[in-house]
Amino acid sequence: MKITIMQPYLFPYLGYFQLINIADKFVIHDDVQYIKGGWINRNRILLNREAYLFTLSIKNDSAFLNINQRFFTENFDKERKRLLNIVELSYRKAPYYSNIKKLLDRILSVDEMNISQMITHSLKLICDYLDMDTQVYFSSELNKDNTLKGEERVISINKCLGSDHYINSIGGEKLYSREVFKKNDIKLSFIQPRFVEYNQFNNQFVPWLSIIDVLMFNDKEKIQKMLNEYDLI
Repeated sequence: MKITIMQPYLFPYLGYFQLINIADKFVIHDDVQYIKGGWINRNRILLNREAYLFTLSIKNDSAFLNINQRFFTENFDKERKRLLNIVELSYRKAPYYSNIKKLLDRILSVDEMNISQMITHSLKLICDYLDMDTQVYFSSELNKDNTLKGEERVISINKCLGSDHYINSIGGEKLYSREVFKKNDIKLSFIQPRFVEYNQFNNQFVPWLSIIDVLMFNDKEKIQKMLNEYDLI
């Protein structure tokens, strides 16, 4: 039983979906503190041959609230329309624009201002489009010890779901100990995405953009192959 855990990210890059795809169960880590400046409410797409950062603003609130306690602002509708307009400006001549525009319309038309719920909705729709059938859970709904932090918390989540193999993004390599996980009968691995390049209007390739960019330029079968372009360490 392999599980992976990530905070909910808005239209994340391909590596995020590799993490979902490799797992039997994927956990949305929604009951941890929201940290400003991350990838929860923003990402990058291609615009005028360069990476363009887009953001959906979040209501000002206590810095101590968890992700699942935060909400998009009343400007969401205006920002949603602006994002769709920028996507059209940038990608209207992309080979898969028509289909992906419909997918984005479905995602962004949802009547849900809770950032965790809305982003999870978007992730599930993208996974459905790519025929990914990984089971998705919210960490806030698991019967775990919520007083635990860091590595102990991750191990507790694994135990809740009957995992014997936890796979983390490569960025956590210095945070977690294989020996500690082994003592809890859990194998620990790290996923390292390979550099994947594809045609972006025959321009110089801009890497590590949002999944939106990947979807616009590649058919489903090619993206499914891309999902396996990683090394497990």
